Amino acid sequence: MCGNNMSVPLLAEAVVSGTEKETAAVIFLHGLGDSGHGWADTLTEIQLPYVKFICPHAPQIPVTLNMKATMPAWFDLMGLSPDSPEDEAGIKRAAESIKAIIEHEAKNGIPPHRIILGGFSQGGALALYTALTSQHQLAGVVALSCWLPLHKTFPSASNASKNLPILQCHGEMDFMIPCQFGAMTAEKLKSIVDKSMINFKTYPGLSHCSSPQKKLNMPM
Repeated sequence: MCGNNMSVPLLAEAVVSGTEKETAAVIFLHGLGDSGHGWADTLTEIQLPYVKFICPHAPQIPVTLNMKATMPAWFDLMGLSPDSPEDEAGIKRAAESIKAIIEHEAKNGIPPHRIILGGFSQGGALALYTALTSQHQLAGVVALSCWLPLHKTFPSASNASKNLPILQCHGEMDFMIPCQFGAMTAEKLKSIVDKSMINFKTYPGLSHCSSPQKKLNMPM
């Protein structure tokens, strides 16, 4: 697994470096059609001096949900309901690309247990899947307005420790990825990791977007 990850080409990324020796990292994955630049700018507002923020850019691929238009996406999307067909090969390929970043950072001195995976929407979905299938014990996951891909393959697909902290945040007025899907994901996660590790927060009046409250809840 480790050897395979190291052979995966690293994605282009926006990086916000710490002002002191970097001993921890946050790998944050953007949503469909976005790039890492916007989140890199946003995350500087909560940066600590020893934390490196890595915001990779998804590749440009055709997206079935958007009439096969080519756009930045971590994997193809056929629908946004729990029973929609899923791009299993694309999800697993994307997860390997994120695991390659984890391996790269570990090789350069930041151990996996000091790395948080986070993401918004499709990026949050990939962060969850990657963390749960990683061979490493990560510091935690921050999953904003998202779901667990390939949820029917869990818990058997999980390599994660039962003590993986997961923070989920979801707007109660999210009509793209309804808050109910986030709640269903939280329940599924309780069958994978220890229930005490799951923190599911909802935000009244918030649609499918981020908020200062969500950002301030990120564990560092």
